[in-house]
Amino acid sequence: MAEKEAHQSVAGQDPESHSGDVSPASSAALDETYNLYKQEDVTNVDPQEARKVLRKIDLHILPILMMTYMLQYLDKSSINFASVYGLKTGTKLHGQDYAWLSSIFYLGYLFAQYPAGYLLQRLPTGKFIGGTTLVWGVLVITTPACTNFAGIASNRFLLGVTEAVVNPGFVLVMAMWYQQGEQPLRLVTYYCMNGVAGIIGGLLGYAIGHITSGLQQWMYVFLIFGAISITWAVLFLLFMPDLPSSARFLTEREKVVAVERVAVNRQGVKNTTFKTYQMIQALKDPKTWILFFMAIAAQIPNAAQSSFTSLILEGFGFGVLQTQYMQIPGNVIQILSLLLSGWISSRYPNMRCIVMLIGNLICVAAGAALVALSTDQKWGRLVALWLCSFQSVGFAMSLTMISSNIAGYTKKQFTGAVLFVGYCVGNAIGPQTFRASEAPKYPSAYIAILVGYSAKTALVVVLYLYMWTANKRRDQKAATSGSHLTVDQEKEAIEQGMKDVTELDNPGFRYVL
Repeated sequence: MAEKEAHQSVAGQDPESHSGDVSPASSAALDETYNLYKQEDVTNVDPQEARKVLRKIDLHILPILMMTYMLQYLDKSSINFASVYGLKTGTKLHGQDYAWLSSIFYLGYLFAQYPAGYLLQRLPTGKFIGGTTLVWGVLVITTPACTNFAGIASNRFLLGVTEAVVNPGFVLVMAMWYQQGEQPLRLVTYYCMNGVAGIIGGLLGYAIGHITSGLQQWMYVFLIFGAISITWAVLFLLFMPDLPSSARFLTEREKVVAVERVAVNRQGVKNTTFKTYQMIQALKDPKTWILFFMAIAAQIPNAAQSSFTSLILEGFGFGVLQTQYMQIPGNVIQILSLLLSGWISSRYPNMRCIVMLIGNLICVAAGAALVALSTDQKWGRLVALWLCSFQSVGFAMSLTMISSNIAGYTKKQFTGAVLFVGYCVGNAIGPQTFRASEAPKYPSAYIAILVGYSAKTALVVVLYLYMWTANKRRDQKAATSGSHLTVDQEKEAIEQGMKDVTELDNPGFRYVL
């Protein structure tokens, strides 16, 4: 009862809390790591000890996230590498069937978003993600058994269902293990494995192109990728902890420090109790819908960077084997731009939206070049296609908006689910802009790419202004200068975070810009 009263009192202090519209339900469930948190005052943690724990977390958690993220991108993009080796003929695809294979994957991804978000909250995080990784590996390795559109479409739908856990799950993992200022660099470190996957996939695709005996060439893509994923899933289940409090690689003292480190985020670590009022609050929060439409706009152009890259390069006039290694420079640009953006955003406070804006503007210029350049200027169009890889900067930074700027575990996972619904909608629409009747020039697709990048750029500005205004309003109400709170206000904000209070209901919360 006391917790309920405290929660309602906090909600009533801030005009942003919308407590007149949404009344927080009573919850006796504290953060899963609350007992560890109470063992020590967060202000007493030795910075040197905290850095040592951070290094151990980086060495254990980051490699697991990186390898898993690389494989999920490799597996969902496998049809891209197989497309030039007889996939269409082997599975009897005609007309828009190939485009639908990309869209159907994201329809499965969309179907699974809300169940995945709910289960990520209710179930042990590491075991749930590891289990779905194992299932998607099985789906990939059995793809060569599909001999028609119905079979491979069903396979792709189920693959989308299982891979739907990874992205929202990893956003939650970031918030469990890392402080707000540490998250951008770590998130882009695993996210840039998309680019690494593109390089590895291109090299494997090139090697597979030299196999001249045995099965049909396209089948080897799925057999190799699937076998790797199944093996990795077993290792993931063995070594990925569910929470800092259950991490075998940390000592008991280090577990306490790990929890105290992330408590300063004012978001807690994990709470398994689903709270309806937080879901309702997320639906009324403008940030939710700004991120939703940003995701749609960002992902409509994504087909050019995933399922259709090989076919686009063929349309530019490059040979089949050339289409495999000509994708590598774009992947390198993606990796370097992500790492640079993550470093800047972690090194300099409140630079995330600016970094997103710069990356998006480069994409707008690249999209304009794809629309404007004539078909005989294949090298200029190729460079423009490579520069579209900057789109990953904007999307990766938008994920840190959830891990850093959404508090309340139900609200965090639900907002993530909404964002990834937008992600699915954009990725389902994108392939349909590549009309088979327009091959190999695809003018409609290039116009859609330009429109998507332009809309996303405008929405970044809207998001920044909304959060900046909210911070200023809270600073004025708290009668503090800048974004700095008093020691007592800081402690109270941290305590509210460990009691699963949302960012709108916690007056001491400030958005990272």
